[in-house]
Amino acid sequence: MKWKSTIVFVLVLLTGAVVGGLIAQLTAGIPGLSWLAYGASFGISTGSPLVVDLAVIKLVFGCMVEINIATILGIVAALLLYRKLV
Repeated sequence: MKWKSTIVFVLVLLTGAVVGGLIAQLTAGIPGLSWLAYGASFGISTGSPLVVDLAVIKLVFGCMVEINIATILGIVAALLLYRKLV
């Protein structure tokens, strides 16, 4: 039963991050709320991913993380909701 609660916890966190990212995109053009979209991106950009070419199979590895204030607030809200539910 422990793994089920871990899966639910991870899904709640991911949902909070996605909702926060959506809010950031929606409020980016609104003058009073544009601060929610302030953030940074880091990782392996799409311009230079790690490519392993084995002649038969070509593997491409890359990962980008974009974090902003709305995403952080979404994760915090999801954590609070999870604590209330559990």
